[in-house]
Formats: sequence, C-alpha cells, structure tokens
Amino acid sequence: MPNTSASPAPKIGFVSLGCPKALTDSELILTQLSAEGYRTAKTFEGADLVIVNTCGFIDDAVKESLDTIGEALAANGKVIVTGCLGARQADDGENLVQQMHPSVLAVTGPHATQEVMDAVHAHLPKPHDPFLDLVPGGFGEAGLKLTPKHYAYLKISEGCNHRCTFCIIPSMRGDLVSRPVGDVLREAQALFEGGVRELLIISQDTSAYGVDLKYRTGFWDGKPVKTRLLELVQALGDLAAQYKAWVRLHYVYPYPSVDAVVELMAQGKVLPYLDVPFQHSHPDVLKRMKRPADGEKNLERIQRWRELCPELVLRSTFIAGFPGETEEEFQHLLDFMEQAQIDRAGCFAYSDVQGAAANDLPGMLPQALREERRARFMAVAERISSQRLQRRVGHVMQVLVDHAPALGRKGGRGRSYADAPEIDGIVHLLPPQKVSKTLKVGEFTKAKIVQAQGHDLIAQPI
Repeated sequence: MPNTSASPAPKIGFVSLGCPKALTDSELILTQLSAEGYRTAKTFEGADLVIVNTCGFIDDAVKESLDTIGEALAANGKVIVTGCLGARQADDGENLVQQMHPSVLAVTGPHATQEVMDAVHAHLPKPHDPFLDLVPGGFGEAGLKLTPKHYAYLKISEGCNHRCTFCIIPSMRGDLVSRPVGDVLREAQALFEGGVRELLIISQDTSAYGVDLKYRTGFWDGKPVKTRLLELVQALGDLAAQYKAWVRLHYVYPYPSVDAVVELMAQGKVLPYLDVPFQHSHPDVLKRMKRPADGEKNLERIQRWRELCPELVLRSTFIAGFPGETEEEFQHLLDFMEQAQIDRAGCFAYSDVQGAAANDLPGMLPQALREERRARFMAVAERISSQRLQRRVGHVMQVLVDHAPALGRKGGRGRSYADAPEIDGIVHLLPPQKVSKTLKVGEFTKAKIVQAQGHDLIAQPI
C-alpha cells in the first residue's frame, strides 16, 4: 500500500562500482528512484534497502563487488544487485552472485533500470504520489477510467511485430513493446481495490506479451514473475481471486503456448473466454494476409482447447472479400465456421484502408461482392451462435450486473462469463421473485437462464 503523505519517504542506499558505463546506469536508476519519491541514504544502516551496482570485468573487480554485497547484507540485510557481475555465471552454470550470496533479494544484469525498479517496488513500495493518489474519481496508480466503475481495460503491451497485409496498426503504433509485469500487476491491483470486478486484458497481440523483453524476470509482491502471458495470467488470476473478480483475455493469437493458458481457465483462474482474431481459414488467403497461422492447425487447436476446457467460449473476427478470395476459398471459411462452432463472431467486408499492403494484391473484389459475402458469413455465424446459446437454457449462471434501476425491482441487465461488454450479447434479468432479492450494479448475481433470444439470454435472478 502507498505511504500516507505524513509518512517519511523510504530511503535507499546505493553503491556504484566499475566503469563510467556502470556509472551512467546508476545515474538512470537514481533518477528514476528520485522521480518516484524515494530518498537516498548515506549509510547501509540508515537505508530501508540497498542497491549495489557491480563490476565483473577482472578478478579484483569481482572480489570488490562480492565483498561490497557481503558488507551491505551484514549491515542492512535487504540488498538488490545489478550490473555486470549480476550477469555472470559460476562454473556450474548457476548465477555467481546468488551462489555466493543466496540471501540477496534480486539480481539483474547491466543497463537494467526497469528490472531494478521492479525489484525495488516489490520490496519497498512507492511513496505517496499526490499527482495520482488524490485524483478525484481515479484508481490511484491506475488513473482515471472512462468505463463504468465495475469493469476496466488493462493494456499489457503496445504495437505489434506482425505485418498483416490488411492492417496499418504497426505503421502507427510500431513494434511490440511489452509493459513491465510488475507495473501491469500493480495497475490491476489498484483497479481491483477501486471496485473493478471485471478486468479486460488487451493489446495488439496478447499472446506475444514479453517476447520483446525475452521474457525477462520482473517482480511482484516480493516474488519473481516472468514477463510472459502464462505467468501474467497466473498472477492476475491469483490477484482477482482475492477480490472475487473476473479476468477476461482479448486479442489472443492462436499460438501453441495458449494451451497452457486454457488449462488455467479450466482451473478457474480466469474466465474461460478467448477472443482470438482468426480472420480467415483458407491457407492461401491466410498466406496473402501474412497471418501467423493456418486454418487446419486452428481447427486442431480449437478442438484441443475445448478438450482442456469444455466451458470455453470463443469469440473471433473475420474478413470477407479479401483481395483474390475465390468462391471456393470463401466456402472454406463457411465450412470452418460449421466445424469450429465459434460462439461469437464478427465479420468485416474487406476495407482497402490507405496504406494497407493488401491493396496492391491482384484480384480486388467489387464492394458489392464483399458485402454480399459478409452477409452470408454473418447468417451462418448468427445461426451457430443462436444454437449454442440455446444450450444455456435451464442452466444457472453467474451474472455481473451492468444496469439495475430501483435496485432491480423491475429487472435489469448484465453479462455472463461468455459476454464481453459492448461486443457480445447481454443477459436480460427479470424482476426477482423474492421481495428480499435486489440487484446492484457492479455486483454478481446468480440467475437461471429461461430463454435465448437472438444474441441475448433472458434469466431469472435466484
């Protein structure tokens, strides 16, 4: 928890050893510490925590660094190690610093400002920040939100490493840049503490989270956490459980690594809901799109996911009328829908957005044909969705209430785990049969599904 404004800011001791390059690394770390409100201590004993920036170039420098770490541990006990020695291995392949001083809190290599800050935050939380903590209506570190108070979007990365020919996002937002895992989890906690009951995880490519950082280890709640989707989802699931909240994943590319995330869904860690942008099914169309997958593997993957987690709900988006798309290729997409049984699907007629590489492909289809194929696709998708919704009738589901005038005495509306806000269906809640039963926005209620109607469900609160 952040300190109150009356509390003294935590003090950090700092030792910088080695060459000028290490010194500039130290300056960056100290600048960041100062910007966040930490103070520096002149002695090990007077510090709440000590950082030692080491040198590992020659034997004498290694000895000096190890001795300094030992002195800091003896005088203070809480030590974070960074710098060149932090990257060195012992003869047996283990980390040299951790082998010699196993009680250090964390070890990073050189030019690792963010990793050092993650470790500091894990063991010595940020001081009170009046610019964030006192923002009216805000969520502390998470800032202001434009969504209703009970759900919020949490962006875990920016940009994308793919170069899909129909998309111009990388030209505007650049390559993938993942947020430090500690920062993501701190924002998630701030949102949960502020009353958020559904956290929607977003990015351009959620499955690729951490690729750009080589899955480096960050820190959260005093523990090391890899900057990778699986570990992030595990930590988010544990955090959400403390607040009895939901976590929903969006924009998840169908990589093999997603299997492990689906296993977490089966365990109840996060909602069994995947928003996967398949875009098409035919291998030739996917090749022209430069998508990182093919249709046959996607069918196998969907089957595998449903074996792992039978409750899984799949949402996806598709493009009809892509340049060069033949009637046979489009029929392949319709067949894919029948086999994949996508619960929720949206479809766009191909749009020749300025700057998209696909505009230069041969076989641009007339706009009317693109729209006609989109309509045919949606007819199939809506039939499949309706059939799958009918299976819900008679079941009891947990519903997050989005709207409940007069405490829901005349009913209200909400969403089940199968419904993301704004893009999926809703659950229409009938007036409660018990006089004592009320509905409140932002709270969960159990409801028995009595009817499926189009994209929506009708349910009786119980």
